[in-house]
Amino acid sequence: MAKVTTCLWFDRDAEAAVRFYVSVVPDSAIGHVQRAPEAWPGGAAGDVILINFRLGGQSFQALNGGTPAEYGTAASISVACADQAEVDRLWAALTADGGTEIMCGWLRDRWGIPWQIVPEVLPRLLADPDPDVAARAFAAMRDMVKLDAAAIGRAAAG
Repeated sequence: MAKVTTCLWFDRDAEAAVRFYVSVVPDSAIGHVQRAPEAWPGGAAGDVILINFRLGGQSFQALNGGTPAEYGTAASISVACADQAEVDRLWAALTADGGTEIMCGWLRDRWGIPWQIVPEVLPRLLADPDPDVAARAFAAMRDMVKLDAAAIGRAAAG
């Protein structure tokens, strides 16, 4: 059976990014760090080439590709947050030092990686059997940048 892992491309700072990610997302850890055995087009002997890590229990890789990558929004790292405190903590950490807010719970961290920071209440309300509840929750979310779980809940309740 194939093992699928998302690989994130960095210019030269994969190690700094991974150390930051595992420090802010629970159930995360750095696994194997592959270093260049000799000089290579992207750097010198001993430089980090590839890092295997877990982020929220999911497998990822970070590659120092030597050329900056442009990330669209077709793929992102989505984090389901138990409460507003977790949304706020992750949002602040990921937008710090050059990260940018987008909309509807989306942001880009300082390396340009897109993230979705979503309170767990949102998907539940969007799937509510009452279409009016779902529509009100959706409308509230659509007008937000960082998602506010309480405001979405109030809107859904009418």
